[in-house]
Amino acid sequence: MDAGTAAAAAPPPTTTALSNSAPAKQQQQQKPLQISFPLPRAPNARVNLHLTVHSKSLLLFVTTTSPEHDSGVTAPVGSFVYAMPNLANPTAQPLSTPLYPQTPTLDLATRLAKILARRTGRPTYVGNSTSFASAGAGGNVEEEMEGLARVVEVVVEEVKKADQAAAAAGV
Repeated sequence: MDAGTAAAAAPPPTTTALSNSAPAKQQQQQKPLQISFPLPRAPNARVNLHLTVHSKSLLLFVTTTSPEHDSGVTAPVGSFVYAMPNLANPTAQPLSTPLYPQTPTLDLATRLAKILARRTGRPTYVGNSTSFASAGAGGNVEEEMEGLARVVEVVVEEVKKADQAAAAAGV
């Protein structure tokens, strides 16, 4: 199955907006979104996103869950990475720095932060505690890349929706 077929066959992600009880600030406060969707090759395993789209930045936390691996087990804290687009040369690689590095999740967090910074043109904070061990082939490179591509697709779509809503509201 190629990436185009996998993306077309993927079910739509589940999205929930969380209310923010903090007092309103001068700048419009964005509500975090909880988004969940199945891994491309393992429908019983899910990718869970907690996304906050600010006008000038993104904050994303990514984790995976599966019934057979997560029964009563807390997920370890993963890496937290900051990436910013290169505004002087938009085609250049975004700059990134790990703020909280954890070796098993650092590479994917860095890739995700850089891709999102480039695609959205915003500084991006990414927390990543994903594990693809419950995927069909045990989390090989292809499965990780399919999961990464799906996360990027969903996040970029949500950023576009937030930008359109802000433009319609005149923010």
